[in-house]
Amino acid sequence: MAYVEINQVSHYYEWVGTDTPRDPASPKPVMVFIHGWAGSARYWQSTAAAMSDRYDCLLYDMRGFGRSTIAPDQQEAMELRGYELDTYADDLAELLKALNLPKVSINAHSMGASVAVYFLNQYPHLVDRAILTCNGIFEYDKAAFEAFYKFGGYVVAFRPQWLAKIPLAPRFFMARFLSRPIPKAEKVAFLEDFLAADYATALGTIFTSVSKKATEVMPAEFAKISVPTLLVAGEFDKITPADLGRTAADLNPKIDYALVKNTGHFPMLEDPETYLRYVNEFLA
Repeated sequence: MAYVEINQVSHYYEWVGTDTPRDPASPKPVMVFIHGWAGSARYWQSTAAAMSDRYDCLLYDMRGFGRSTIAPDQQEAMELRGYELDTYADDLAELLKALNLPKVSINAHSMGASVAVYFLNQYPHLVDRAILTCNGIFEYDKAAFEAFYKFGGYVVAFRPQWLAKIPLAPRFFMARFLSRPIPKAEKVAFLEDFLAADYATALGTIFTSVSKKATEVMPAEFAKISVPTLLVAGEFDKITPADLGRTAADLNPKIDYALVKNTGHFPMLEDPETYLRYVNEFLA
């Protein structure tokens, strides 16, 4: 297990396809994987392993999620810094600097894909190309957003640790996210990550990911992307419906769009063969 301090928080990271630390003389390019809300790098491991013959794959846990925990004496500083997604893009830039990585490709999912969009525009010189999975542009609906915040607040507040010990809990927890079954270990890992997420971070990023500001800013951010980008959607995604991804892709000729049939919010786990086929065609 490896950690590096980034903007006052110890960030967990790992390499797939190469040793930790990575040999600077490695001839393979680097691909960085970014997880979504309340997740961690764990659910990217199988995708990274499948791509490790061509890339040195860097996985990390974003601030406040997974193993990048926020200590009690850091809470005030983190709240002052805030939970805007562009600050997470700044964290990634500092991570690459700390690991001496001058240019990378990006593969990001859900909220992590929103972080990646900011990163692509704030640090275009650091990116070769990008894959955005299950992301898009929401339209503002005041009543729906307020209901989402209220429900999200309940979900974040009520997270008893004993929930992970109930045999069927991971299955029921992941049901809304999936259209096809995924390995049990992946369901268990995601539930564990959700239960371990920092309270203030989990709640704060709900408000910054799905907000009136995001609906106003993100269309322009997608339109500004200047590197080749693939946006992959799950046909039956209930979290970020596929049409929202299509809308985002249509804003920019640099963005290709791919739909993975019969999948939900985790197409890379629900149908890895099709997902990797789209990704490999794009990278080729």
